[in-house]
Amino acid sequence: MPLFSQSVGYGMVIGVGAAFAVLMGGVSWVLSKFMLEVQDSEMMMTAKRSIKTGLVASAVVSSWTIGSTLLLSSTSAYSWGVSGPWWYGGGACVQIILFATAAIELKRIAPNAHTFQELVRVRYGKTTHLLMCTYSFIQQITYSANLLINGSSVFSTLTGMNRDAAIVLFPIGVICYTLIGGIKATILTDWTHTLIIYVLMLMFLFTTYATSDIIGSPGRMWDLLQEAGRLNPIAGNYEGSFTTMSSRQGGLFGLVLFGAGWAASVDSQLFQKAIASNPASALGGYVLGGICWFTIPFCLATTLGLACAAMEHLPVFPTYPNRMSAAEVGAGLVMPYAAITLLGKTGGGAVLTMIFMAVTAAFSSETVAVSALYTYDIYQAYINPSANGKTLVRVGHASVVGFGVITIALAIGLAHAGFDVGFITTVSGVVVDVCIVPMAGTLFWKKQSKWAFIFGTTLSTCAALAIWIGYTHVQSGVVNLTTLGTNEALAAGNISAIGIPLLLVPIITFLKPDNFDFATFKQIQKVDDSSYDETHGLSHAEAEKAELALTTHLSDGQLWRSRNIAAAVSLVFVLFYLVLFPLPLYGTNYVFSREFFTGWIVVAFLWAWFAAIVIICLPLVEGRKALSSLFSKLIAYVNQRGSISQDEMRRTAEGAAEYSIGKDDQGSLKNNDAVEVIRQVSEP
Repeated sequence: MPLFSQSVGYGMVIGVGAAFAVLMGGVSWVLSKFMLEVQDSEMMMTAKRSIKTGLVASAVVSSWTIGSTLLLSSTSAYSWGVSGPWWYGGGACVQIILFATAAIELKRIAPNAHTFQELVRVRYGKTTHLLMCTYSFIQQITYSANLLINGSSVFSTLTGMNRDAAIVLFPIGVICYTLIGGIKATILTDWTHTLIIYVLMLMFLFTTYATSDIIGSPGRMWDLLQEAGRLNPIAGNYEGSFTTMSSRQGGLFGLVLFGAGWAASVDSQLFQKAIASNPASALGGYVLGGICWFTIPFCLATTLGLACAAMEHLPVFPTYPNRMSAAEVGAGLVMPYAAITLLGKTGGGAVLTMIFMAVTAAFSSETVAVSALYTYDIYQAYINPSANGKTLVRVGHASVVGFGVITIALAIGLAHAGFDVGFITTVSGVVVDVCIVPMAGTLFWKKQSKWAFIFGTTLSTCAALAIWIGYTHVQSGVVNLTTLGTNEALAAGNISAIGIPLLLVPIITFLKPDNFDFATFKQIQKVDDSSYDETHGLSHAEAEKAELALTTHLSDGQLWRSRNIAAAVSLVFVLFYLVLFPLPLYGTNYVFSREFFTGWIVVAFLWAWFAAIVIICLPLVEGRKALSSLFSKLIAYVNQRGSISQDEMRRTAEGAAEYSIGKDDQGSLKNNDAVEVIRQVSEP
């Protein structure tokens, strides 16, 4: 029996989606009228490379937070105890922090790039470029379909909503506000969604460990977990305990996620947000994003996943006196059941809200990334190289709609074929992880040749698939969806997909090396959007371009240092998350005492508060001047004569220039050319 009526499900999917579309339409209009932002092709796809640290961090968190982040992490805690949340968070967040190094290098060597694939085309030519686009699209389409399957499954279970209808309706609102606001709307929506997710996460933390009559304290949770371990010991855990890091399946699960997590780098949406960032913001944005994202699977699973295991033998649990069935666990119902037991319909509603936010935010990111991929890497590269900004905007809009239709069809097909969320999430890495090493070589190694890229990826894909299927057959004696999805088989496939190119790519490169000049990437130019801008009566767009070009130029010297810092920080976090902290606890077979477990929960609280404050407050702090300027212009617009005079528009432009460029010691704007452009476009 569903907890909510179907009207709740349809109301949330349709109503909230429509509300976000209207909201983003209003935001885009306000930014265009008062803050000199033009929704031309550059703004739609790259936000004119202006996004600051806080919004980059929230965008990274949002991109990495899909429904399976919430559901699968909680399932891991229910299945393997305290090790599951740690390995989920650690195994999947180190890629974000490591990606900071690649993001900064991309900003340094190709400041005007629109997609990563554009670099592949410039460096290696058409064949390699189309191969890279194919791998990217495979990841994007399967990832997006997985989002819809994930969200529709939860909504169908909790509201009785038709699953196919949910798959169709989820993308509609996303497509609307993406068409209206492009990647800027996506990133602003990311911040809104992550704000809601963090608030609800803190609510569950406080309810579970402070106010609940069922649990209410870390000590009580520890007692209940000891009882659960005695009643239903975990196979492969030391003493069958829920409170030990010594878990064979938990460790294998972390290895699977470490491998599968790299697949998101092949998906161009992470690079798309790196491209959209202000050059000086990439390092802080990605490092903070990785640190803050860790709290979502770790804290939520340590709360609701463990709570589900702890309460399962109590009369208040929905399935009592029976345990959850394998089908219920596989459907991701650990988190909803725990939330409902603790908070009733409020808890169930909070889970629905979190899932909706996670699905729509991530789907929006994918939509923009695919739109940019088709617009710049297919249409402009091979169909119409002379296309102007106005044409590219139309093509981008068409690709947004087309991608939505294709994804809906694929998601419905996969759902009816019986593919579940966990399987799709973890198996994608077996196919696309082979691109990681050649992609890194594209950015960092001038000797890597196109042959190393082509054969290093295709041969490695064949080998990884063979190892995955072969290991499954040896382990289980039969190959089907169930046996292919074991942690051992997935670990073999994912790690092979990363490891084999580490051997093949250098060998092929040394046999036939290249000697690429990275300065060639500087020849990539921005799109000429002047015709689109003039059509929309926004001639002051040239002033904005001058300011942003200056920002990129001034930041170039800092990017060398930022890249090296990112590499050092990445190494530290990889060692901490995957080696220095978990392995001693694993190797010593330590079972948490009540005091240690209490400290574990205190750290989770502190980490959750830190992440919430950073993600919620940092964008507001960084944008305080722009927000102040915006509100003052809105008030003037409303209170005066319903329009802003040329003099006011000139002051708005100068304020934007001051904010982007800064002043010298005498209080004058540093860039006289930008000031002159602003003066000219502001004259009647």
